[in-house]
Amino acid sequence: MSTATAEADLTVQTAEGAVLGRLAGAARVWRGIPYAKPPVGELRLRLPQRTAPWTGVRQAGDYGPWAPQRVRRLLPGAAAKTPMSEDCLSINVAAPAQPADSPLPVLVFFHGGAFNTGSAAMEMVDGSRLASEGNVVFVSMNYRLGALGFMDFRAYSTAGRTFDVNVGLADQVAALEWVRRNIAGFGGDPENVTIFGESAGAMSALTLMCVPSAAGLFHRAFLQSPAPGAAYGPELASQWAEQFLGLLGTGPGGAVEALATLPASSLVKAGDELSSKITPEAQPGALSLAPVVDGSFLPLHPLDAFEQGRAHRVPLVIGTMENEGAMFDRLHDILPTSAERIRKMFELTDPEAQDRVTAAYRGFPHRKQAVELGGDAVFWYPSVQAAQAHSGYAPTWSYRFDYAPRAARAAGLGATHGLDLAAVFGNYDTGTARALLSLGNRRTTMNVGHRFRSALLRFARTGMPGPMWPGYDSSTRRTKIFDRYDRIELDPRAVRRRAWDGYQGYR
Repeated sequence: MSTATAEADLTVQTAEGAVLGRLAGAARVWRGIPYAKPPVGELRLRLPQRTAPWTGVRQAGDYGPWAPQRVRRLLPGAAAKTPMSEDCLSINVAAPAQPADSPLPVLVFFHGGAFNTGSAAMEMVDGSRLASEGNVVFVSMNYRLGALGFMDFRAYSTAGRTFDVNVGLADQVAALEWVRRNIAGFGGDPENVTIFGESAGAMSALTLMCVPSAAGLFHRAFLQSPAPGAAYGPELASQWAEQFLGLLGTGPGGAVEALATLPASSLVKAGDELSSKITPEAQPGALSLAPVVDGSFLPLHPLDAFEQGRAHRVPLVIGTMENEGAMFDRLHDILPTSAERIRKMFELTDPEAQDRVTAAYRGFPHRKQAVELGGDAVFWYPSVQAAQAHSGYAPTWSYRFDYAPRAARAAGLGATHGLDLAAVFGNYDTGTARALLSLGNRRTTMNVGHRFRSALLRFARTGMPGPMWPGYDSSTRRTKIFDRYDRIELDPRAVRRRAWDGYQGYR
């Protein structure tokens, strides 16, 4: 293939202008395409605005800047060398090397990181292999994080300066609108879009199922370890905004100047301190950087929207890891994984539920049971609530991922939060995956990953994750268990589920 022919195959005309991608292994990739104007200056803390058209051909071979954050050094991968900037609203596309004769299913991925860290440039979530092996078009994007994306400063707006809310979520809607306008040019089918994500990325996708402006922009959702309770009303959001300003060293009178003019690094530092130090002690189990139930962009708490049948009625796959809390107990201490934090969580949310729930964890308050309870409170039980509610209105499937490589078991983590990323992307040659496989189990690990990844791809193509995976309903609660040998269980953890029934959490 000549250079001229190759460039012709890799140049795509989008609604805003032409972009030139490159070959990456068995995939064509386009990276760092702006999908909205830079959210800087007057657009800081404002809803995203559609990007201005450009002339000529834009080089699209490298990832766009990471959203401002503090812990990027802890996120593995050569792509971590990518710059960091408030001008971070870019989108990436990967497609098979050979164009297809008919439009391909589209998979849109939202990265995780507690709404505070992460990037689509992390090597573990590179979707080029998924696109080539799965014969799909893969899309990922960066969106605003931390205080710049997930805090509510509306109360400090003035006649001269307005602050919007949920701008990080609105970025994701803008990216989906870009997909709707442009993905056909990359070989994708805009009428067959599956959104998926892990952790905060899964919570993003779940929340978008409850955002009216996202209606029609996607057709299926595959959610890995969401925290469905992590959306909060204006009262909690305003408390956190006030605390945030205190960390910046200013009060309401200086809010506009501080929020509008301080360097992004100052806002990142204050948001990180609030979310990683203050909130876990003051309100264990809550995330101060999270979607806000504002009554308009997000009219209802997601769990309420699911319960009332007001979430978008698209097919849904939702699941969690067997031991969600272990990773946070070891590496990122933000969950209620101690007896004292658990006591305070119930005190602030549902005191009458405390004895009932803790009795279901034999051995509590020992650390192991406290860690299990904390992970269940944030991830597992709210996911059960979402599944049982949505199953009354749309096809729903539930899973639990129980498989852990020998190295994860040896470290005392088991099948913990985030270990399914290698399975869904198939990127077993990344640094993190190599560490997980350092004590062996490579063949079994890859076999489990292949089955999990195949379920995602089958779901994207057909709307069903597989013939051996029955749907979820509130009577049988059939759940797929991914392990060395997969199986179906009826109402897993039934005793714990019944103990949690009726618990609402923070609102």
